[in-house]
Amino acid sequence: MARIHARVKGKSGSSKPVNADMSFVTFKPKEVEALVIGFAKDDMKPSLIGMTLRDSYGIPDVKKLTGKSVSKIIEENKLTANLPEDLQALVEKAHKLKKHLEFNTRDKHNNRGLHLIESKIGRLSKYYKKTGRIASNWSMK
Repeated sequence: MARIHARVKGKSGSSKPVNADMSFVTFKPKEVEALVIGFAKDDMKPSLIGMTLRDSYGIPDVKKLTGKSVSKIIEENKLTANLPEDLQALVEKAHKLKKHLEFNTRDKHNNRGLHLIESKIGRLSKYYKKTGRIASNWSMK
């Protein structure tokens, strides 16, 4: 698949092993779900929850252990954030870049970067509005 703004072909990302060995994990699926719910109540993002479970608790793959992804567990317990994680990260990035450009008005490279980020936000928000994950009248401002 090609990159959006780079005009080059992209490289594929990392992939999980086909048959991951889960025999060393001592946690039961219900315990893992309780951990995920506890982290979600502390306002942790799903990706950060997955990394914490991997690094601190030795759980390599929540989906393989519980049969549900971290996002699905959070959604079932109605603990989802008002904005999806990827859209929230892009909005924060654009906000920081706008703040930078207030003081560095001649920074043309980052000005272009801001335009690219805002176009990504537009495409992603259009998708989320279509699927009903955000309100149809949502805007970045």
